[in-house]
Amino acid sequence: MTADQKAALAELLGRPALGRLLEILDCRGEETRIVGGAVRNALLGRPIADVDLATTATPEEVMARAEAAGFKAVPTGVEHGTVTVVAEGTPYEVTTLREDVETHGRRATVRFGRDFEADARRRDFTINALSLGLDGTVHDYVGGLADIASRRVVFIGEPAARIREDYLRILRFFRFNAEYSDGPLDPAGLSAALRERQGLAILSRERVRLEFLKLLAARRAVEVVETLALAGFALRIIRGVVELGRLSRAASFEHEEGGHPDPIHRLAALAVFVAEDADRLRELLRLSNAEHERLAAYSRLLAKLRSRSDPLDARSVRRLAAEDGIGALRDVLTATEGEPTPRFSADGLDAYRRFAAGREDAPAFPLKGADLVARGMAAGPDVGLRLTRAREAWLAEGCPMDEASTARLLEVALAP
Repeated sequence: MTADQKAALAELLGRPALGRLLEILDCRGEETRIVGGAVRNALLGRPIADVDLATTATPEEVMARAEAAGFKAVPTGVEHGTVTVVAEGTPYEVTTLREDVETHGRRATVRFGRDFEADARRRDFTINALSLGLDGTVHDYVGGLADIASRRVVFIGEPAARIREDYLRILRFFRFNAEYSDGPLDPAGLSAALRERQGLAILSRERVRLEFLKLLAARRAVEVVETLALAGFALRIIRGVVELGRLSRAASFEHEEGGHPDPIHRLAALAVFVAEDADRLRELLRLSNAEHERLAAYSRLLAKLRSRSDPLDARSVRRLAAEDGIGALRDVLTATEGEPTPRFSADGLDAYRRFAAGREDAPAFPLKGADLVARGMAAGPDVGLRLTRAREAWLAEGCPMDEASTARLLEVALAP
């Protein structure tokens, strides 16, 4: 273990609230350790979000000890042994050690136990099965430390058996490779995922959504999604064709701009070609209304740009920004960069870059109904019709915002 890894583990154990919680649970005949993602990420030098604990204590004992120490204890999954303890404002999931009695492809019948090794061996991947004791010892029963060192994602034991316990592990296999591995996917794991792929059909769409969007946002999303697509999983997940080149360009743009991964932008680039794709993905992945509208806006603008044979000049870019929004414009143009269409003129490219970089806001139509009423028009439906006429003229002119143009548009709206 490197000095940096030891320091990261010491920092984790040194968190005051976490340290206090461990001290009250790791005593008087019971043992409690940090498990799972927190240990993995500390060793990989990655940010640590949630910290989970495993303990020999029963849920009732965990709650009693936590409340006696002044912490809040919530029985969030007590039937499965999980209690959420809120210590100094931070929630920690504390789960009593378990052993699977029977598995059902997504759910398992479990019983409480006291064997940390048995608990580790029921987990999915070796890098997720490490545990960290209060004394700083890392317990590794399945070779997780070696796989972290070599940046490999490997199932514990026989891959197909792990998958049949929970078919979501197929998607997690791809997602964890995209996030944590540095080389080719483990052949045995990929082969097992292919053999067991029918099990994806029993998963809820909400769980598929969670894993797939996390996969799209992962560090090596482009490489792993290509493998996933070539293996036929894309058809099972999104039931459509994919555009890997656009996904790659979308991810590259985010990297170059120093932004955070945007899974909805990447989903649009990968799988949206027409409006029907946005509708299908809404149902398959249980997208929110806002997420669906973003995909729909992408499809509308993509269709609009595909119908153009002439280059986009500054006037056209300004109109697109006003009609479709800078977000949709950026999403489509970054994904299609380098394709035969759309093309830019010199001034059009300059205008687009200003919008994309945030140096200029999207043009907003400068007239309101009150402007027409102030000039003597009676309020009513005719005001809206005249504003629509003036807005069409404004769009055709490239969305000018100067005072003279606004005054001319007002005359257009007031004309008989």
